[in-house]
Amino acid sequence: MLRGVALSFGLLAAVPAMAGEMSAEEARHFVTGKLFSYTCFEGTRGQGRVNANGSVVGSIQIGGQGPMRYALLPPGTLQVKGQSVCASLRGLPIEPCFNLERTSEVSFRGSISGLGFASCEFTRNQGRAHMVRSSQNNSSVSLRPALTADAH
Repeated sequence: MLRGVALSFGLLAAVPAMAGEMSAEEARHFVTGKLFSYTCFEGTRGQGRVNANGSVVGSIQIGGQGPMRYALLPPGTLQVKGQSVCASLRGLPIEPCFNLERTSEVSFRGSISGLGFASCEFTRNQGRAHMVRSSQNNSSVSLRPALTADAH
């Protein structure tokens, strides 16, 4: 009985570590180098990996319709600013920061600070990546050039 109580207490003590808002440093350790699938509030979905240099590589299907496209964000796109994780893209007039909430051992929710409804659910993949890369230029997404072109 004592062992059961100790086990229950240990599990309860571990719950805050598995769920709740993550600091920027916790998020960096939880996410960097791991492959995550994601689904966003408006239907966009895909999978991707954040690298230690702040670059992101993966696939995206905007609005959950159309082809799955390969996406690459350059080094330094994701940066730790104080206790926040923020995105920095040339040509983007703002630097959005994110609220990151761990929802389980293998998942988290990310939302734009101040816009809680604009969120995505991320779940760590245990298998191999199934990213799409096409030889056709229109099936590839590189946000840096597109944002730069739109800013002029």
